[in-house]
Amino acid sequence: MSRETMSVARVAVVGLGGIGQKVVEALDQGIAGLTLAAISVQNPDKHAAFLAELGKTPPVLPIADLEAVADIVIECAPAPLLPEIVRPFVTKGKTAIVLSVGALLFNDDLVALAKTHGGQIVVPTGALIGLDAVTAAAEGKIHSVKMVTRKPVKGLAGAPYIVENKIDIDSITEPLKIFEGTAREAAKGFPANLNVAVALSLAGVGPDATTLQIWADPALTRNVHRVEVDADSARFSMQIENIPSENPKTGRITALSVIALLRKRGAALRVGT
Repeated sequence: MSRETMSVARVAVVGLGGIGQKVVEALDQGIAGLTLAAISVQNPDKHAAFLAELGKTPPVLPIADLEAVADIVIECAPAPLLPEIVRPFVTKGKTAIVLSVGALLFNDDLVALAKTHGGQIVVPTGALIGLDAVTAAAEGKIHSVKMVTRKPVKGLAGAPYIVENKIDIDSITEPLKIFEGTAREAAKGFPANLNVAVALSLAGVGPDATTLQIWADPALTRNVHRVEVDADSARFSMQIENIPSENPKTGRITALSVIALLRKRGAALRVGT
Protein backbone atom coordinates (compact mmCIF):
# COMPACT_ATOMS: atom_id res chain seq x y z
CA MET A 1 0.00 0.00 0.00
CA SER A 2 1.44 3.41 -0.96
CA ARG A 3 1.65 6.25 1.52
CA GLU A 4 -1.02 8.12 -0.45
CA THR A 5 -3.57 5.36 0.08
CA MET A 6 -2.82 4.62 3.73
CA SER A 7 -5.88 4.86 5.96
CA VAL A 8 -6.30 7.76 8.35
CA ALA A 9 -6.04 6.88 12.05
CA ARG A 10 -8.69 8.30 14.39
CA VAL A 11 -7.38 9.98 17.54
CA ALA A 12 -9.13 10.62 20.85
CA VAL A 13 -7.72 12.99 23.46
CA VAL A 14 -8.55 12.76 27.16
CA GLY A 15 -7.98 15.95 29.12
CA LEU A 16 -7.83 19.58 28.02
CA GLY A 17 -5.21 21.00 30.32
CA GLY A 18 -2.11 22.72 28.95
CA ILE A 19 -0.94 19.60 27.12
CA GLY A 20 -4.31 18.40 25.87
CA GLN A 21 -5.27 21.78 24.41
CA LYS A 22 -2.00 22.09 22.44
CA VAL A 23 -2.36 18.56 21.07
CA VAL A 24 -6.00 19.11 20.09
CA GLU A 25 -5.10 22.38 18.36
CA ALA A 26 -2.38 20.63 16.35
CA LEU A 27 -4.73 17.83 15.32
CA ASP A 28 -7.42 20.34 14.41
CA GLN A 29 -4.96 22.22 12.21
CA GLY A 30 -3.95 18.96 10.57
CA ILE A 31 -1.39 16.19 11.06
CA ALA A 32 -0.84 13.85 8.14
CA GLY A 33 -2.50 10.47 8.54
CA LEU A 34 -4.50 11.46 11.62
CA THR A 35 -7.91 12.89 12.39
CA LEU A 36 -9.32 14.14 15.68
CA ALA A 37 -12.23 11.81 16.39
CA ALA A 38 -13.30 12.77 19.93
CA ILE A 39 -12.28 14.29 23.22
CA SER A 40 -13.20 13.52 26.80
CA VAL A 41 -13.16 15.97 29.70
CA GLN A 42 -14.62 15.92 33.17
CA ASN A 43 -16.29 19.33 32.77
CA PRO A 44 -17.18 20.08 29.12
CA ASP A 45 -18.76 23.46 29.96
CA LYS A 46 -15.41 24.67 31.29
CA HIS A 47 -13.87 24.20 27.85
CA ALA A 48 -16.78 25.42 25.70
CA ALA A 49 -14.94 28.57 24.56
CA PHE A 50 -11.83 26.61 23.56
CA LEU A 51 -13.84 24.02 21.63
CA ALA A 52 -15.81 26.71 19.83
CA GLU A 53 -12.57 28.14 18.39
CA LEU A 54 -11.58 24.87 16.69
CA GLY A 55 -12.02 24.54 12.95
CA LYS A 56 -14.17 21.46 13.50
CA THR A 57 -15.56 20.76 16.94
CA PRO A 58 -15.07 17.07 17.85
CA PRO A 59 -17.62 15.04 19.78
CA VAL A 60 -17.25 15.21 23.56
CA LEU A 61 -17.69 11.68 24.90
CA PRO A 62 -17.31 9.74 28.15
CA ILE A 63 -14.04 7.84 28.44
CA ALA A 64 -15.91 4.53 28.11
CA ASP A 65 -17.16 5.50 24.64
CA LEU A 66 -13.83 6.51 23.10
CA GLU A 67 -12.54 3.11 21.99
CA ALA A 68 -15.52 2.61 19.67
CA VAL A 69 -14.66 5.75 17.67
CA ALA A 70 -10.85 5.93 17.81
CA ASP A 71 -7.73 3.93 16.98
CA ILE A 72 -5.38 5.95 19.22
CA VAL A 73 -6.02 7.56 22.58
CA ILE A 74 -3.84 10.26 24.06
CA GLU A 75 -3.97 10.40 27.85
CA CYS A 76 -3.46 13.96 29.18
CA ALA A 77 -5.51 13.39 32.32
CA PRO A 78 -5.04 12.98 36.08
CA ALA A 79 -3.01 9.85 36.86
CA PRO A 80 -5.84 7.93 38.60
CA LEU A 81 -7.75 7.83 35.29
CA LEU A 82 -4.95 6.03 33.45
CA PRO A 83 -6.34 2.44 33.69
CA GLU A 84 -9.83 3.52 32.64
CA ILE A 85 -8.39 5.28 29.58
CA VAL A 86 -5.79 2.77 28.44
CA ARG A 87 -7.37 -0.62 29.14
CA PRO A 88 -10.13 -0.57 26.45
CA PHE A 89 -7.69 0.46 23.72
CA VAL A 90 -4.89 -2.02 24.36
CA THR A 91 -7.40 -4.82 24.89
CA LYS A 92 -8.59 -4.21 21.32
CA GLY A 93 -5.05 -4.12 19.96
CA LYS A 94 -5.00 -0.34 19.67
CA THR A 95 -2.54 2.36 20.78
CA ALA A 96 -2.50 4.44 23.96
CA ILE A 97 -0.12 7.40 24.22
CA VAL A 98 0.50 7.98 27.91
CA LEU A 99 1.61 11.14 29.73
CA SER A 100 0.98 9.92 33.30
CA VAL A 101 3.92 7.56 33.00
CA GLY A 102 4.36 7.14 36.73
CA ALA A 103 0.94 5.52 36.99
CA LEU A 104 2.12 2.71 34.71
CA LEU A 105 4.34 1.45 37.53
CA PHE A 106 1.24 0.74 39.61
CA ASN A 107 -0.82 -0.74 36.77
CA ASP A 108 1.40 -3.53 35.44
CA ASP A 109 -1.62 -5.33 34.02
CA LEU A 110 -1.93 -2.72 31.28
CA VAL A 111 1.40 -3.67 29.73
CA ALA A 112 0.49 -7.35 30.00
CA LEU A 113 -2.85 -6.67 28.31
CA ALA A 114 -1.15 -4.79 25.49
CA LYS A 115 1.27 -7.67 24.95
CA THR A 116 -1.51 -10.26 24.97
CA HIS A 117 -3.82 -8.41 22.59
CA GLY A 118 -1.32 -6.75 20.26
CA GLY A 119 -1.89 -3.26 21.61
CA GLN A 120 0.80 -0.71 22.33
CA ILE A 121 1.47 1.79 25.10
CA VAL A 122 3.63 4.67 23.88
CA VAL A 123 5.52 7.03 26.21
CA PRO A 124 6.59 10.30 24.52
CA THR A 125 10.00 11.77 25.28
CA GLY A 126 8.21 14.58 27.09
CA ALA A 127 10.27 17.05 29.08
CA LEU A 128 13.49 15.04 28.97
CA ILE A 129 16.29 14.77 26.44
CA GLY A 130 18.48 11.83 25.56
CA LEU A 131 15.97 8.98 25.86
CA ASP A 132 17.19 7.67 22.49
CA ALA A 133 20.71 7.43 23.89
CA VAL A 134 19.50 5.71 27.07
CA THR A 135 17.42 3.24 25.05
CA ALA A 136 20.42 2.44 22.87
CA ALA A 137 22.72 2.04 25.87
CA ALA A 138 20.19 -0.37 27.44
CA GLU A 139 20.84 -2.77 24.55
CA GLY A 140 24.22 -3.21 26.18
CA LYS A 141 24.98 -2.83 29.89
CA ILE A 142 24.05 0.28 31.87
CA HIS A 143 25.93 0.54 35.15
CA SER A 144 24.04 3.47 36.64
CA VAL A 145 21.48 6.17 35.91
CA LYS A 146 21.26 9.18 38.20
CA MET A 147 18.94 12.15 37.90
CA VAL A 148 18.75 15.46 39.75
CA THR A 149 15.61 17.57 39.33
CA ARG A 150 15.38 21.17 40.46
CA LYS A 151 11.98 22.84 40.38
CA PRO A 152 10.42 26.17 41.33
CA VAL A 153 8.65 25.85 44.65
CA LYS A 154 5.15 26.26 43.17
CA GLY A 155 5.82 23.36 40.79
CA LEU A 156 5.95 20.99 43.77
CA ALA A 157 2.99 22.32 45.72
CA GLY A 158 0.42 19.73 46.71
CA ALA A 159 2.50 16.66 45.92
CA PRO A 160 1.57 13.73 48.22
CA TYR A 161 5.16 13.43 49.50
CA ILE A 162 5.15 17.12 50.45
CA VAL A 163 1.82 16.82 52.23
CA GLU A 164 2.57 13.53 54.02
CA ASN A 165 5.94 14.77 55.30
CA LYS A 166 4.50 18.17 56.25
CA ILE A 167 7.14 20.08 54.30
CA ASP A 168 6.39 23.80 54.36
CA ILE A 169 7.75 24.60 50.91
CA ASP A 170 6.27 28.12 50.96
CA SER A 171 8.83 29.03 53.65
CA ILE A 172 11.83 27.84 51.62
CA THR A 173 14.27 30.71 50.99
CA GLU A 174 17.19 28.77 49.49
CA PRO A 175 17.62 25.52 47.50
CA LEU A 176 16.48 22.54 49.57
CA LYS A 177 16.77 18.83 48.77
CA ILE A 178 13.36 17.45 49.62
CA PHE A 179 13.65 13.91 48.25
CA GLU A 180 16.23 11.27 47.43
CA GLY A 181 15.30 7.76 46.36
CA THR A 182 14.28 5.63 43.40
CA ALA A 183 12.15 6.57 40.42
CA ARG A 184 9.44 4.22 41.69
CA GLU A 185 9.35 6.00 45.05
CA ALA A 186 9.26 9.37 43.28
CA ALA A 187 6.35 8.26 41.12
CA LYS A 188 4.35 7.51 44.25
CA GLY A 189 5.28 10.69 46.09
CA PHE A 190 5.15 13.09 43.14
CA PRO A 191 2.63 11.62 40.63
CA ALA A 192 2.12 14.90 38.73
CA ASN A 193 5.73 16.11 38.85
CA LEU A 194 8.17 13.34 38.00
CA ASN A 195 6.85 11.48 34.97
CA VAL A 196 10.18 12.33 33.34
CA ALA A 197 12.03 10.23 35.90
CA VAL A 198 9.80 7.24 35.27
CA ALA A 199 10.20 7.58 31.50
CA LEU A 200 13.97 7.67 32.01
CA SER A 201 13.82 4.55 34.18
CA LEU A 202 11.70 2.62 31.70
CA ALA A 203 14.14 3.50 28.91
CA GLY A 204 17.11 2.34 30.96
CA VAL A 205 17.65 0.23 34.07
CA GLY A 206 14.15 0.25 35.53
CA PRO A 207 12.38 2.24 38.26
CA ASP A 208 14.11 0.56 41.19
CA ALA A 209 17.68 1.07 39.92
CA THR A 210 17.26 4.66 38.72
CA THR A 211 18.17 7.08 41.52
CA LEU A 212 16.73 10.55 41.88
CA GLN A 213 17.14 13.75 43.87
CA ILE A 214 14.47 16.45 43.94
CA TRP A 215 15.35 19.99 44.94
CA ALA A 216 12.97 22.88 45.55
CA ASP A 217 14.60 26.15 44.52
CA PRO A 218 12.76 29.46 45.06
CA ALA A 219 15.14 31.24 42.65
CA LEU A 220 14.18 29.09 39.67
CA THR A 221 11.57 29.88 37.05
CA ARG A 222 12.22 26.71 35.00
CA ASN A 223 12.17 22.98 35.69
CA VAL A 224 15.75 21.73 35.47
CA HIS A 225 16.61 18.07 34.94
CA ARG A 226 20.17 16.71 34.86
CA VAL A 227 20.85 13.06 34.04
CA GLU A 228 24.10 11.11 34.27
CA VAL A 229 24.41 7.68 32.64
CA ASP A 230 27.35 5.27 32.90
CA ALA A 231 27.20 2.33 30.49
CA ASP A 232 29.56 -0.08 28.76
CA SER A 233 28.92 1.72 25.46
CA ALA A 234 29.17 5.34 26.62
CA ARG A 235 29.25 7.68 29.56
CA PHE A 236 27.11 10.76 29.11
CA SER A 237 25.31 13.53 30.94
CA MET A 238 22.52 15.83 29.83
CA GLN A 239 20.64 18.79 31.21
CA ILE A 240 17.46 20.53 30.14
CA GLU A 241 15.76 23.65 31.50
CA ASN A 242 12.05 23.53 30.69
CA ILE A 243 9.82 26.58 30.63
CA PRO A 244 6.67 25.71 32.61
CA SER A 245 3.32 25.68 30.83
CA GLU A 246 0.15 27.19 32.27
CA ASN A 247 0.40 24.30 34.73
CA PRO A 248 3.63 24.88 36.73
CA LYS A 249 4.03 21.12 37.17
CA THR A 250 4.44 20.60 33.41
CA GLY A 251 6.92 22.00 30.90
CA ARG A 252 5.78 23.54 27.61
CA ILE A 253 7.96 21.11 25.68
CA THR A 254 5.87 18.14 26.87
CA ALA A 255 2.94 19.01 24.60
CA LEU A 256 5.33 19.67 21.72
CA SER A 257 6.87 16.23 22.28
CA VAL A 258 3.47 14.59 21.84
CA ILE A 259 2.82 16.56 18.66
CA ALA A 260 6.26 15.63 17.30
CA LEU A 261 5.51 11.97 18.05
CA LEU A 262 2.23 12.19 16.13
CA ARG A 263 3.90 13.83 13.13
CA LYS A 264 6.66 11.20 13.12
CA ARG A 265 4.06 8.45 12.87
CA GLY A 266 3.20 9.33 9.28
CA ALA A 267 6.42 11.03 8.19
CA ALA A 268 8.35 10.00 5.10
CA LEU A 269 11.57 10.65 7.06
CA ARG A 270 11.89 9.70 10.72
CA VAL A 271 14.83 10.97 12.73
CA GLY A 272 15.67 9.28 16.03
CA THR A 273 15.42 5.75 17.34
